[in-house]
Amino acid sequence: MRRRLINSTLSVVLVVIAVFGVSLVLVETRTISDSAQESVDSEALRLISVVESRLLGEERITAAVLDEQVVGDRYARVELPGRAPIEVGTHPGGNAITSVVDGEEGERVTVAESRSAVTREVGRTLLIIGAVALLAIISAVLLAVRQANRLTSPLTDLAETAERLGSGDPRPRHKRYGVPELDRVADVLDASAERIARMLTAERRLAADASHQLRTPLTALSMRIEEISVTDDPDTVKEEANIALTQVERLTDVVQRLLTNARDPRTGSAVVFDLDEVIKQQIEEWRPAYRGEGRAVVRSGRHGLRAVGTPGAVAQVLAALIENALMHGGGTVALRTRVTGNQIVVEVTDEGVGVPADLGARIFERSISGRNSTGIGLAVARDLAEADGGRLELLQQQPPVFALFLGSVARTPPGTGTPGPLRAGPGGGTGGRTGTGGREGAISAPRGPAPPARRAVVVREASPRRPGPPPRGGF
Repeated sequence: MRRRLINSTLSVVLVVIAVFGVSLVLVETRTISDSAQESVDSEALRLISVVESRLLGEERITAAVLDEQVVGDRYARVELPGRAPIEVGTHPGGNAITSVVDGEEGERVTVAESRSAVTREVGRTLLIIGAVALLAIISAVLLAVRQANRLTSPLTDLAETAERLGSGDPRPRHKRYGVPELDRVADVLDASAERIARMLTAERRLAADASHQLRTPLTALSMRIEEISVTDDPDTVKEEANIALTQVERLTDVVQRLLTNARDPRTGSAVVFDLDEVIKQQIEEWRPAYRGEGRAVVRSGRHGLRAVGTPGAVAQVLAALIENALMHGGGTVALRTRVTGNQIVVEVTDEGVGVPADLGARIFERSISGRNSTGIGLAVARDLAEADGGRLELLQQQPPVFALFLGSVARTPPGTGTPGPLRAGPGGGTGGRTGTGGREGAISAPRGPAPPARRAVVVREASPRRPGPPPRGGF
């Protein structure tokens, strides 16, 4: 392309020089010839005037007198009636520039000049025109090369950018070239690079989350299947098979939750569920692991609470906190439930040294960990909590106290009637149950600072789930 641009520019310049150069040469040659003829005619008129003035004054007309009047190497001949012609200079011969003027007394003056002078003048003019044309061609070459580089260099950069995008390097360059069309292409490539980067980040995040969330359930499922393979007791096989099926359901729920959050973490659904059942299930699942470490996991606080959320997501959040306490904490781990205002708070605390001061504000960031762990678990747990309209916070660093805030549902007072269907409350929250005889309490979202990505909550009744294994891997 660069060669084509240079050749096209040079072709245009050469055509212009050819057209205007030839015209200029013709015009200049004609002008020089006319100027030489006018000069000779003027010389002849001047000499005839001199001759007439001397004839009127009865002065002698000699070659010496005329020689003083002739300019340069021109030839002059004066013919007087009854006298011999007087000549000054040498006749140029051939195709000379000649002018003949007749006087009133019958005298004739002839002035001639060689055309070599005109030829020399035309040659000098052609040399100047040729030098100007050569300078124009050199300037055109330089400008063509510069313009070609200006146009082709951005195209080369854009091609390299597209190649980098194709090879998996989605970093935008944010480089502009001062050419509107090329800048538009650069804008589109940068926007594509940013979209690809977001997509790759989401895919990598999904892969990391899936690996982290599925590691422990798959291990537990493998252990159940091994138990089935080594036992001959039908009751044991049936029990282990039922537990394995429950674990498969839990795995399916985890995968579905990850895919839903990857597509759009702000849309989903929530249900009214029994919080005691979820907490009991998690304590039963993690008690063997704590017993193996010589530790205990206990529950305290209020019972009989009904919360708004997704039971699977809440179970995953609690499992993340319990496992985090197992790996990084110490002593007994306590799960405390309390109600504050219209919120249910589930606190998870242990007797360990707590969270380091330098990690307190960043504990929920990805890749942030107090030990050599992935640093994904707490970040995923916070995302799951916020996706259900709740929030996960670190209330205290030493000893560590993590709190999961959930929307609450007040129980129907005795004698108020059968609860009716739930309906959404103002502002995207949920209202209470209404029936013929009364109203179940209001369902409210947690107070406090709103998380960055709040899920639209659609409330429905929770279906009972069988207990299963811990849904998480280590942190």
